[in-house]
Amino acid sequence: MEPTVLDTLPHALSPWQMFVHADAVVQAVMIGLAIASLVTWTVAIAKTVELARGRRRAALLLAALRDCRTLADAAPLAEGEGCEARLVAEARREISLSAGAGGEGLKERVASRLDDVAGAATRRMRAGTGLLATIGATAPFVGLFGTVWGIMNSFIGIAATRTTNLAVVAPGIAEALLATALGLVAAIPAVVVYNLCARATAAWRARVGEGAAEILRLLSRDLDRRALPLKEAAE
Repeated sequence: MEPTVLDTLPHALSPWQMFVHADAVVQAVMIGLAIASLVTWTVAIAKTVELARGRRRAALLLAALRDCRTLADAAPLAEGEGCEARLVAEARREISLSAGAGGEGLKERVASRLDDVAGAATRRMRAGTGLLATIGATAPFVGLFGTVWGIMNSFIGIAATRTTNLAVVAPGIAEALLATALGLVAAIPAVVVYNLCARATAAWRARVGEGAAEILRLLSRDLDRRALPLKEAAE
């Protein structure tokens, strides 16, 4: 029985065998893309947990604030964790520092502190997602570089052996195409996870903004209650 084309291949065309027999440059590309894929899933898991905890804390804060009549009633909320608790703590801190002052100036200062807290927390929540965007944008091109390099080596092999036999051409082309496949495997999840994280972060930021607005409403009520006796005394 005459040997078939598959019998004359130098090695099995399995992903592992293609990686083992690939050129050093193509191997480096594959390893880099595998690491990028691992980073993507690590960030995805970490951000899923972080955003879930943030949404839960923000929802609890908002529900608790809506049950408060004064900002003093919200004092226990400052003892929690996360930026949600810091919103209450910073509002009370500014009121303490502004003792003796009031009115619109106090509300503006408290609003500024709340914006600072929310902004810093949003930057922390977005940390790591920029890496996902980078992976999603560059991984296909890195894989393409590995493919071009592998195909170039295949043509060099054809020229050296002076034959176009499939047994000579197939392994190099298969190894090259594997680099492209790994590039897509790294890039597609990175783009999907980045978009999901961006939407989830925006929703969490909006909920934090609602909490900050509720704190300002409580402060406004306190200031109006404080001003009412003075107005009645003046009359």
